[in-house]
Amino acid sequence: MRNLLITLFIVSGLSAPVHAEVVKLPYQGITLNANLEKSADSWPAGPVVLMTHGTLAHRGMEIMAGLQSMFADRGISSLAINLGLGLDDRAAGMYDCATPHTHRQTDAIAEIGAWVDWLKTQGVRNVALLGHSRGGSQTARYAAASADPVVTAVILVAPLTWSEDHAAADYEKRYGKPLAPVLAKAQNLVDAGKGDTLMDPVDFIYCEQTSATAAAFVSYYGPDHAMDAPGIIPGIKSPVLVVAGSEDTVVKELPERVEPLADGERVQLLVMDGADHFFRDLYSEDIADTVAEMLGVD
Repeated sequence: MRNLLITLFIVSGLSAPVHAEVVKLPYQGITLNANLEKSADSWPAGPVVLMTHGTLAHRGMEIMAGLQSMFADRGISSLAINLGLGLDDRAAGMYDCATPHTHRQTDAIAEIGAWVDWLKTQGVRNVALLGHSRGGSQTARYAAASADPVVTAVILVAPLTWSEDHAAADYEKRYGKPLAPVLAKAQNLVDAGKGDTLMDPVDFIYCEQTSATAAAFVSYYGPDHAMDAPGIIPGIKSPVLVVAGSEDTVVKELPERVEPLADGERVQLLVMDGADHFFRDLYSEDIADTVAEMLGVD
């Protein structure tokens, strides 16, 4: 277990929930932060849901904040983490496209591990991992690589599916240009030991004409089948719940890919009729109810 120095800052103000705390964690030269919602003073007894947001998003986005509140209503504590994305103490807000991108999508996997370790320092021994969108795939990848018995459940909400063909098609549809030449340029820089070179301007993820290091570009667009959630699920030892929306236009073919894996025991698939990628309102309530049942919380 890492020897971590932790500073806790209690959020004050009339709008803050009674048991809400912002937790700050020193990590590899930067500070990470997360929102901790305690269901009671005895919260380390668990279960605690560790939540990871999607691409370039943040811990305070609607689906994260909403689920935290709903979990609290059901007596479940949660920790919604803010991925650092290479920035020190990154605020709860969408990543500013004007900021150069130096982060790699695999950074999240180690950060999830750091927060699991932090929870263990607090006495938590029952952690359910939850991730949304790309955060779902990153959560799945961490869970498949970790044998830590503290992880007792994995909840993947509209997790990313991936294929080279889909990645190329999505890039060309969004930016009106082929991915292959840009990826080849980035890969050549990485192969030459120049992965930290900024490509500027470059179209990257959701950011048009931004700047990103070659290593960052390869990380998000290079062939990495380990970021395809359905392909990762068989390697996860803990029980897995996959939540899909019938009207989700962001994630490709998720129900079709997961259905052959879903045995109703180790892997469960919940397809919500009418839900889009963000599961607003009553859809999130249904997710919270299903998670509570999965975790054995009355």
